[in-house]
This record gives sequence, structure tokens and C-alpha cells, in this order.
Amino acid sequence: MRNLPETFSQFMIEIYGTRGAAWVAELPQLVAACAARWHLHVHDPFPVLSFNFAAPATDENGRFLVLKIGIPNKELLTEIAALRCYDGQGICQLYAADPQWGALLIERLRPGTMLLAEEDDAAATAVAAQVMQQVWRPLSAEQAAPFPTVHAWANGLSKLRATFAGGVGPFPPKLVETAESLFRDLLASMDEPLLLHGDLHHYNILQAAQTARPVPQPWLAIDPKGVIGEPAYEVGAFMRNPL
Repeated sequence: MRNLPETFSQFMIEIYGTRGAAWVAELPQLVAACAARWHLHVHDPFPVLSFNFAAPATDENGRFLVLKIGIPNKELLTEIAALRCYDGQGICQLYAADPQWGALLIERLRPGTMLLAEEDDAAATAVAAQVMQQVWRPLSAEQAAPFPTVHAWANGLSKLRATFAGGVGPFPPKLVETAESLFRDLLASMDEPLLLHGDLHHYNILQAAQTARPVPQPWLAIDPKGVIGEPAYEVGAFMRNPL
């Protein structure tokens, strides 16, 4: 594949081993299959990739799109489910997906400048708050079924203890004990749980004023993880990101 960053291929192999190597080898065929199925012209991939292939694309109607392909996993399935629930409200629109291929065809936000570029912290915080309020939503038990909960996400604390035979390994005991205590208190006092983005930070909020929509939106989110929790939880990723 033209211009696939070598660092991306190496990263996928380091993370997934032989499965990652097989996926990287198959990726050109996957991209071609998606292009044929959805009538796309796929451009060179974005220069910085992490866990997924992503490239700008256009379809036969001239729509500006992004083709995203990853190794099929629970997180990718949850992202698809979240995008379907949001249906473009506060976030990029999902046009098509194939869970077996790990492929998503989504709206390309333009100009696509990250909120990270906003140097005024108060202005950036106001933008994030507006986007958060657009993506938070209550779900029925049936609608919430595909999504993990904040409680489940925090099970890493119990896994830490299990890994070190009840101890905390290299971490300061007081730090872990404080985290465990705060976790219990916050769960007990949690407000009504909603569907949250789950990873809403400065890199995942993009300028979208030039995106073709009936009602233009200045900023929209991308890459939802999709998690059930109280709204206050959403703020964590945004506050940690600058650090």
C-alpha cells in the first residue's frame, strides 16, 4: 500500500503479534474491498495512525469521507454501536460499517483542526462542554446492552491486586488505596448513568464548520469509545490530556 507509515505496521505487529502481521499483510486487500463495496476513491492514509488504519476518501457523489479499518475487537464494535446511537448528533456521522472487516465509513470533518490548536483554555473548555452536552444521552436497558460501564472499566484496580497476589506491585500502596476508596465512593454517589463518549479530549474534538450539513456545526467529536456512566466521568479525559 502506498505511503502506509512503517511505524504503524511495526506498532500493529508489536501489539498483536502474528495476528497483527497477518492483518497488515491483508490491509491492501481490505482497503480495495471497501473501496469496491462502497464506491470509494481512497487517498493516502493520514500520516499519524495509532490502532487503526484511517484514510480520507470520496464516494461517487463527491462526499468527503474517512475510511477507518482496524483489527476486529470489542472496542471497535462498541465504537460502531455508539456512532449508530449518536446518529451524527455532536459527532461525525457513520455512513456504513462492516464489523467482520473491522471497517467504518464515516463523515470527514472539515477543516478538521483539533481543539488542541485552541490556545485559550477557557475557549477550549467551553467548546468541549458544548460537545459533551450534545453526545450525552439516556438509553434504555436494551440500548445500553452493547456498552461497557464505568464500573467495569475500573476493574483494573482489582486486576492489579490479583496480579500481585493482593499487593500493589511497583505502585505506592497509599496511592492505590486512595484510588480504590475514591472509586467506591464515586460509584455509590453516581448520578443517572448516560451514554458517554468515553475519550473526549482535545485530539477527538475537531473543527467542522466546513462539513456539509443542513445545519453547520462549528465543532464535532470523533472516535467514541461508548461507555455508560455519569456525566462527571467524561471530564477526566479532557483534564488529563494537557498533562
